[in-house]
Order: sequence, then C-alpha cells, then structure tokens
Amino acid sequence: MTTHVQRLAAFAVRCRDQGVPERVREDVAGRVTDVLGNCLAAHADPDGDAAPAVLRAVLRWGGAGEATAVGSGHRLPAPAAALINGTLAHALDYDDTHLPSVLHPSAPVVPAALAAAEAAGADGARLVAAVAAGIEVCNRLGLASYLPEARNSLFFERGQHATSICGTLGAAVAAGLLFGLAEDGIAHAAGVAASMGAGLLEANRTGGTIKRAHCGWAAHAGVSAAVLALEGVTGPPTVLEGRFGFFAAWLDGCYDESAMLFALGRRWELLRTVYKPYPTNHFTHPGIDCALALRDVLHLRGLPPAEVADVELGVAAPVLRTIAEPREDKLRPRSPYHAKFSGPYTVAAALLGGGGLGLAADDFAALTPERLALAARVRCVADERATEIFPRAFAAVLRVRLRDGTTLEHRVDSSRGGPERPLTREELAVKFRANAGRALPADQVEALLTAARDLPASPSPEALLRLTVARPR
Repeated sequence: MTTHVQRLAAFAVRCRDQGVPERVREDVAGRVTDVLGNCLAAHADPDGDAAPAVLRAVLRWGGAGEATAVGSGHRLPAPAAALINGTLAHALDYDDTHLPSVLHPSAPVVPAALAAAEAAGADGARLVAAVAAGIEVCNRLGLASYLPEARNSLFFERGQHATSICGTLGAAVAAGLLFGLAEDGIAHAAGVAASMGAGLLEANRTGGTIKRAHCGWAAHAGVSAAVLALEGVTGPPTVLEGRFGFFAAWLDGCYDESAMLFALGRRWELLRTVYKPYPTNHFTHPGIDCALALRDVLHLRGLPPAEVADVELGVAAPVLRTIAEPREDKLRPRSPYHAKFSGPYTVAAALLGGGGLGLAADDFAALTPERLALAARVRCVADERATEIFPRAFAAVLRVRLRDGTTLEHRVDSSRGGPERPLTREELAVKFRANAGRALPADQVEALLTAARDLPASPSPEALLRLTVARPR
C-alpha cells in the first residue's frame, strides 16, 4: 500500500520532472519577491533583535560558504543560510497566510529552497518547481489539521505553531528536490524532517523573540533533513499516519486525509495563500481595515483622534486569546514586535494613520505615547458573525464612540488581501518597494523587483540574492 508520505513525494517529483502550470510559476515568483522584501525590511529593522542574534550564532558555527544570507551577503552553509533567511522572512509578521489552516508557508519553504538551489547550482525553473511543491505539501499538511466542527486548526487550538511544524516538511521536500533526490529520497527527507519540526505560540501572547526564528529553524531543519537523506539517513514510510507518526503525535490522530491528498497537483492550495497588506499578526487585519475606514470618516468630519472616547473591536472568538489576552499586555505591549499581536494597539495605529498600504514596517519601529493612549480606550469582544466566518476569512466590526456621544461603525467580512479582496500586482509592488527600500537604494530596489519577477527564466538564484546586498555608497 502506498503511504501518505510516498504520495506526497510522488507529487513533488512530478512537479520537478514534469513542471508546474504557468499560473503556479507566476505565483511562486510573486511569493519569492514578497519573501525577499520582507527579509530586507527585517534586516533594516531597528526593533529586530532576533535576526541579528541568529546571524551572530550561525557565524560562530562557520562552515563552507554554499548560500547567501539576504541583506548581509555572508556566504554560509546551506542550512545556516536557510536559518537566517527564514528568520528574516518571518521576523516582521509580514509573510503570507494559507486559509483555513492559518499557516505561513512561504517563510520556511522559500528560504530553504533558495539555500538548496545555490548549494546545488539549480536554475530558476527548478527552484520555482521546488518552491511550488514545498508550499503545497506544507499547506496540505496544515489543511489536514483544520476541523470544521471546531472552526479552527487543531494545531492552533493546542498552541502549536503549524507554520514551523508543517513548514519543516515542506522545506525538506523543496530542498530534497533541488538536491536531486528521487521519489524515495524525498519521502525519506520528509520522514526525517517530521522528527525536527516544532514551535509554540505562547510568545504571541506574552512576548519573547523566539517566534521570529520559528520559520528560520523550520527552513534550517528542512535543508538539514534533505542533506541527511542525501547521505543515506532514512525515515519511516508511515511517518504521517503511523501509530507514533506525525498526526498521532501532534493531533491525537485527528486529521482530514482527503483534504491532504484530494486532487493533489490539480487543485493548488498554493494559489489560495493570501498576502498580508500590513506587518502584523493576520488576526488583527480586519480590525485595521475597519479603523482605516473610520479614520477616513473622522478626517472628512475634521475630527482629530482625541475626539474618540472609546472603541469596541468585535472579532472571531478564537482569535481573542492571541490579540486580546492577557488584556494588560495587549493594552501596553512590551515591544514594537509584541504590539503587532495586539488588537488595541493595531487599531489605534490605524486610526492615527500609517504608511504603505495603511500600516507599514516603519510604523512599528517604536511604540508611541499617542498610540498607547488610544489603545487604552479599545476593548475587544467576540462577534458572532466574525466567529461564523472564521477561519475561511478574517472578519471584524469596529465601533468608535466619540466624545459628543456619536457612534461610528464599520464591518468587514474578509480582510484586505484575503480570499474576497486579494491584493493587486500594483499593491504588492507598493509593499515590496516600501520593504526593500528600508535596506536598499531605489534603483537597486527596482532591479531586484525585476529580477525576482523573472526568476523562472533565471540561470541561477545567486545573482538575485547578490542584489539584496546594498552597494557601497
């Protein structure tokens, strides 16, 4: 009998050997572009203490220079390059999201694939196919964890970070394809990687910088697993469905086999992965949308934010533990990064206005007294309609009561960038330019944007990654 991991491996090898549809190739080029922009923005982030710490750690390890660290240009062993680049990709919480699994597949898979492609001397077409396969495997594993009766991912219900857990296997599949592994080798790489994935979400609630490194470690573990498989380390054939396998260990055996395997290679979950317009936890996005809309109303009325007496943010019940609890920590975040997981602070920031597509990375460079004062007036509650919609889309309602007693209200049923409101190519370019522009001069940003979009025809990713290093002034 063919096991689950063998079916996923067969799909991945078909992607490499037979190619992927044109719309998938174009989509992957966009995901690589988005990841590189996020990495560069994080590389230049004044609040970014996790990524520099990870870079210092990998530089201590040393080793052969096989792959490039985005932004710094350091040449590192492929697993180490994947670690630093994956950390950068997730550091600002600006990375894409698959629904309804609520995981961020590109942040672990793309850095792993870039590192493996450089180390293996693969061209852009091979890289794109590997990224497509790796993200699809990651998404399918996440989708298998979604339980309709719970309206949530079982990983998330348990406080487990599905991105780093499923992303480790997706990264291993992508790296294994680039290292030239055959079907059984890909299955072994995923089987080895299944013993390496981990991640807890407590940092979302009470702080700490480790979550920023989750995708880096997933990318690192994925590349390492592929190298181990290349050298002969094997994984169990029943690593996913077995008595002591992946789903039993993480989810007590509760998973949706059909969601993981149905129409694999014909229906692409990759294409259902949405981009973020704001550099914050995705659960905060519908509240930000509402706040930006009501800010326009206040502006039209000539009213300053000081006229706001109090604010009520209604969101899906399952997200309250992430963006509203503990209440004291969300009203006064411990750091700019922690503020990205605060419903009150992100609403306050949007009501006061920001850059980019409404809020940008520079808006979270530091906490400000004005935003903290307004955040103290925001309370978060469960909203029945948003709960019903979640997690197929992220919805919210915002009610702003002014000092004269007037109440303004705005509701969104799908946040900007979500399934019903996808970002346009032009909006994604605005995001990329704002992100990459934090680290690179304008002409180099444009050259990088063009090169990333042309990735499928590129002879090598090395020239692309060299463009992420700022030229000496």
